[in-house]
Amino acid sequence: MNPQNPYAPGMLPIKPAGHRNAIKIVLSVVAALIGVLLGLIVLLLIGFETGPVGLLIGIVTATLPVPIYLVLALWIDRYESEPFWMLATAFFWGALVAVFIAYLFNTASSVMVALMTDSREAGQTFGAVISAPIVEESAKALILFVFFFAKRDEFDGVVDGIVYAAMAGLGFAMTENIQYYGRAALEAEQGLTGVFILRGTIAPFSHPLFTSLTGTGLGLARQSRNTFVKIITPVMGLLSAIALHSIWNVSIVVFGGAGFLIAYLLIMVPAFVIILIVIFLALRREGQIVRDFLLPDFQSGMFTPDEYQRFCTIRGRFGSNFNAFSRGGWEKWRASRQLNQTASELAFHRSRVARGISSADAREREAAYQMALHDLLRRLR
Repeated sequence: MNPQNPYAPGMLPIKPAGHRNAIKIVLSVVAALIGVLLGLIVLLLIGFETGPVGLLIGIVTATLPVPIYLVLALWIDRYESEPFWMLATAFFWGALVAVFIAYLFNTASSVMVALMTDSREAGQTFGAVISAPIVEESAKALILFVFFFAKRDEFDGVVDGIVYAAMAGLGFAMTENIQYYGRAALEAEQGLTGVFILRGTIAPFSHPLFTSLTGTGLGLARQSRNTFVKIITPVMGLLSAIALHSIWNVSIVVFGGAGFLIAYLLIMVPAFVIILIVIFLALRREGQIVRDFLLPDFQSGMFTPDEYQRFCTIRGRFGSNFNAFSRGGWEKWRASRQLNQTASELAFHRSRVARGISSADAREREAAYQMALHDLLRRLR
């Protein structure tokens, strides 16, 4: 670290009091332990149903492809990468807490309907078509709403909402698949293969896709200054997630294989394409934010024309990182990534201030970003 710049990228010269840090650490540890406990309870319940062998097969089969899906989801966040702890929190919320909530309420509602109708099939249908979409999407969405209200400086728009939603959805899908794969392993090897092809390759992004609608609604609310939009888009996003989830489950539970294929081709694929278009437009917006709010630094001479242009496009950022690696190896590549990240954080910080979303330390935060930029530019030049 440069002794003239004691602040790493993203760090601020003002730090919370020590006792506040201690309280946050204690609360974080307690929350993590509760989450782990709830996740272990879910695994225990699944183990009772599938047996230890089925549980082990389910865990291995469900977790193996997850790193690939995580990389694909995180690739979306090209301009301002979200804090690792928030991404991890969203993922493990989905994998541990949201799954526990869904398991508890879905089981209870299915049993109640089965007892009221004297039909086990009616209870299972109600659980899949009515209870699961409402409970599961609400449980996954809860962490998004927490981030939206509590971490205003790390939830800037649609891209952030979709990324956090993808993390929660992938975590939920991973734990849910443990149960499905464990059940299939009890039947036969061919049954496990079929379920894995269905849930692991054809439809691995169903839960992230559903929850991304909620994330999109929250992202639109964050971007807008209109009070009506701020209120209605999160609600519509969550309702859309529930509706799409319900349609997906109805196609499988009620109409079987043919219904699944029709829903997949006519609903899920178009919905996925629409989300990709939303992501593309949101990334263009983020690039424009970087361009607009770094313009004063370019005009003041902090950035060269080439540096300024590279900050504003995904291709330019890839090019700058590759050139840095080819010139100076790993260290230069890391510095180039930090430069791109810090430049984006400065631009988005200014954007939040311009929209009236600022904190008491806004000036200190901007000063810290600028100091970090000067240091990184010096190292790369």
